[in-house]
Amino acid sequence: MHDQQIERIHSKLKMLKRTDSDFELFGAKAHEYDLDPVWAPDDITRFEKNWNIVLPEEYREFLLKVGSGGAGPYYGLEKPENGVYGDLDYRTELNEISKEFPYTEEWNPDYDWDGESMTEEEWAELENEYFSPKHSAGLLRISNFGCGVSMNLVVKGQCYGEIWADDRANSGGIYPDHYFGNKERLTFLNWYETWLDQSLEKINT
Repeated sequence: MHDQQIERIHSKLKMLKRTDSDFELFGAKAHEYDLDPVWAPDDITRFEKNWNIVLPEEYREFLLKVGSGGAGPYYGLEKPENGVYGDLDYRTELNEISKEFPYTEEWNPDYDWDGESMTEEEWAELENEYFSPKHSAGLLRISNFGCGVSMNLVVKGQCYGEIWADDRANSGGIYPDHYFGNKERLTFLNWYETWLDQSLEKINT
């Protein structure tokens, strides 16, 4: 169904790797435009069964025909098995990936982050609430933006298949990804190909 777009992605990735041979673009030194091996259908079935999810079709196609991690936006694509964690830097606590993502619009409550009027206990309670996994339920971490920000694929919930940013580390909340200047919400293959297009444009100017 997505064969033509997959072919374009293969072609553009090869072109980008050839053009940015010195890895000048942001994040390129981390992945060097290399991809992890593709998954077999059984790999996807096991992953989905283990986490009680169904991966969006575009992401499934990418895993089967392009790669299971490596070259990609920012510091590259995470392997699916790493994306189930709540934090891509530490990978210690699991995210609530099997539950539904609760939001359809940007979420960032107006908390009093200066903390001057709060006790230590109140501050800890507020922080625990803000960073609770319930807010990122149904998200698979697919890319590390840096500075504590992750890019995520909604795998359960009303926004199924969309790319959302989790910027709570910088008190920015959780919101649909707009970092490529897009006004529309992006699904996986369009998100990935937009990164390729913008990277090629940047390296050729």
